[in-house]
Amino acid sequence: MTKIQDLQGKLEQNGIAAAVIADPVTLNYLTGYYSDPHERHMYLFLISGHEPLLFLPELDALRASQTVPFPVVGYVDSENPWEKIKATLPQTNFAKVAVEFDYLNVTKFKGLESIFSAEFVDLTPTINLMRLIKSADEIEKLHFAGDLADKAVQIGFKAISSDKTETDIIAEIEFEMKRMGYAMSFETMVLTGTNAANPHGIPGANKIEPNQLLLFDLGIDANGYMSDMTRTVAVGQPDDFSKEIYAICLEAQLAASDFIKPGVTAAEVDAVARGIITKAGYGEYFNHRLGHGIGMGLHEFPSIMAGNDMVLQEGMCFSVEPGIYVPGKAGVRIEDCGVVTKDGFEVFTHTPKELLYF
Repeated sequence: MTKIQDLQGKLEQNGIAAAVIADPVTLNYLTGYYSDPHERHMYLFLISGHEPLLFLPELDALRASQTVPFPVVGYVDSENPWEKIKATLPQTNFAKVAVEFDYLNVTKFKGLESIFSAEFVDLTPTINLMRLIKSADEIEKLHFAGDLADKAVQIGFKAISSDKTETDIIAEIEFEMKRMGYAMSFETMVLTGTNAANPHGIPGANKIEPNQLLLFDLGIDANGYMSDMTRTVAVGQPDDFSKEIYAICLEAQLAASDFIKPGVTAAEVDAVARGIITKAGYGEYFNHRLGHGIGMGLHEFPSIMAGNDMVLQEGMCFSVEPGIYVPGKAGVRIEDCGVVTKDGFEVFTHTPKELLYF
């Protein structure tokens, strides 16, 4: 059974005869075809009793037709895409049409409303559950993406110098990975000193500060599967405060990772890390969830956080990334992504986590 057939079966069980896939990552998951249409329109239409139909910009139609085994319809920029979709579809009158609420913007939703006479229902939870448990092949691809992230961060480590800026080091990392044929899965972060005290700090022309912590957060897109890792290292000899929060963060990250196994909940895993950081007096400085799912998307379902009582199962893949961020002083985050196994948590990245000195 193909993933599309699996999805159509789930929809029919719920009395839904039509679905529209708009998220390029979901479309890739279902079909093996990936493209970012940018401001243009790309939709996979699934209608019970008919072949799937992929509608997309004409400039992508040839490549798509060479990838998917069902009809592909392209449109040129001068055409009205909604009129062409309505004229192409075999049927537009349904009781319910499933769409991804988490992805569609208002413009696209209004366009679909102009085509279908139907109640729109949310497809996102169904897609999330389909993608939740990774296959052996997917896990192998995530391991490969993790290996590349380890290579990327080593390039960054070798580039550390007080003569360089944050963006200098980023440029070296991304240039070398591009030469290897891979893109980053998100914008690389290299944050020095107090800039690392912002969890989503913006790298800039800041020279690498001596006797401070230096944070690297990066990942690789390897054949459609993502990696994501964070390491914080020492440049010179940081003060005792920096070393203290690093040790606390590392204890939290290792304890949470060791706690993971089938049967525990996402909230319980978060509580292990958060409890250690809170007990040490830094709970207010850990201001985000412990982790996020990962796969073909960088941030996937589920969230590893307080309030999420989802029971972990073998094959779930997510990050474990506690952090302590003290404004004006220092910031630490340590992150690995991994997979729940029958008896634990197997990580995709293997760069050492004890405090490294450069």
